[in-house]
Amino acid sequence: MRPLARCLLGVPAVLALLTCSLASAVAAEDVKKDAKNSQNLGKSRTSSKNDLDLKEVVFVIQSQSNSFHAEKAKQLEQNILKQAADLTQELPRVLLLHLLDKHEGAWTILPLLPHFSTSFSRNSSWIFFCEEETRIHIPKLLETLRRYDPSKEWFLGKALHDEQSTIIHHYAFAEDPTIFKFPDFAAGWALSLPLINKLTKRLKSESLKSDFTIDLKHEIALYIWDKGNGPHLTPVPEFCTDDVSSPKATSCATMFHAFLPLCGNPVKEMAVFVAVKTCKKFHDDRIPIVKQTWEDQARLIEYYSDYAESSIPTIDLGVPNTERGHCGKTFAILERFLNHSSDTTTWLVIVDDDTLISISRLRNLLSCYDSSEPVFLGERYGYGLGTGGYSYITGGGGMVFSREAVRRLLASKCRCYSNDAPDDMVLGMCFSGLGIPVTHSPLFHQARPVDYPEDYLSHQVPISFHKHWNIDPIKVYFTWLAPNGKDASSGRKQAHFKEEL
Repeated sequence: MRPLARCLLGVPAVLALLTCSLASAVAAEDVKKDAKNSQNLGKSRTSSKNDLDLKEVVFVIQSQSNSFHAEKAKQLEQNILKQAADLTQELPRVLLLHLLDKHEGAWTILPLLPHFSTSFSRNSSWIFFCEEETRIHIPKLLETLRRYDPSKEWFLGKALHDEQSTIIHHYAFAEDPTIFKFPDFAAGWALSLPLINKLTKRLKSESLKSDFTIDLKHEIALYIWDKGNGPHLTPVPEFCTDDVSSPKATSCATMFHAFLPLCGNPVKEMAVFVAVKTCKKFHDDRIPIVKQTWEDQARLIEYYSDYAESSIPTIDLGVPNTERGHCGKTFAILERFLNHSSDTTTWLVIVDDDTLISISRLRNLLSCYDSSEPVFLGERYGYGLGTGGYSYITGGGGMVFSREAVRRLLASKCRCYSNDAPDDMVLGMCFSGLGIPVTHSPLFHQARPVDYPEDYLSHQVPISFHKHWNIDPIKVYFTWLAPNGKDASSGRKQAHFKEEL
């Protein structure tokens, strides 16, 4: 049976908006009341300082198993422990998410809450989550957390909100999407142990739904809020995403390295092969946009269609076009890449014909990955992770494969169950079965810039966006993705931590 993802992220989105509108209006009123109550409680509960030792804070780095990301997380762990030692404080516990649990859905955090409750309830007050590029000023963090009574239920973070209802949030709060706040993971976010314990009881009484994980930060906030039965996110001004060099950094407990990773030199142009999926009905509509924007950045590029047209040119792979899914076409592209491209072409990028992408930025990013490893890179989604499902790279933002990943995939017996099966989800199932984890980068985007909070995009150097719907795609490309002078400075070389704080 075909999963329901395409109902959420495809043409039927209009229906989703209509069915959600009434519920969103009711929910919006609930959120306004709850937020006001939460603000009043917050004022009364933060009036006095609380004693808090560093050993009462458990740090959880939202790490990944890929060697590049694991090393970055390890560097952050060492930085936290060094700051603690310099303060002559008892060392806190620092946990790397990818080492905590081999469960496929560990990155979604919620399945790990019972472990946190059991392990840390007696001697800890806070679980503080952060990304591998979050920079933490430990003394300021302690000063900030001491404002909040750790015996109460707290959900702390830097608040984001939608400016308009968006498909990636299932059009939640369509009447007024600005009222619901969710945390920017880059700034770090914290849960008090009483809240961890409450959520653990709920998880034990009702299992997580076996559906889609699209935007984790928004979905965690919804789960904690629990339709008004749980706390709202409390905005913390000291949780920042400013760079460490920013004048504002002195008042921040956390900061963020907002740059495009570069490890040595960008990968060579001839090392990256770009495959564009299209079909005859979009040859006159979408392909001209590609040619006016990013095609010149790709030295190796082919267009795969259901119709061979020499003026583009397109290649007919002999796979009939399907209205959705495209699994048969994608696997034909994988076979063609492995069998007909040079071994020195170590990376394959598969995009849709309405994907907007910066190949130059991608080459910078790929310099940080080892193409001899099986790498499957892009924006990570999940399906059925509450009940042992799988993660996958959503196709619209672009799917990046190392040659080794393609080789292992095609050497297996894992294939499409039909030509119109959802290709990205089938690939996720296949790689999960092979024990090859997907690697997430938030710089790839399944949707348009307008579908993301402006403050969230402000600390990114994006690599891709997707969809032409109700936007000027050429303007979007030249605003967000076109090469410019900033690209050279934004791609900073990765190195071991300097003492930045």
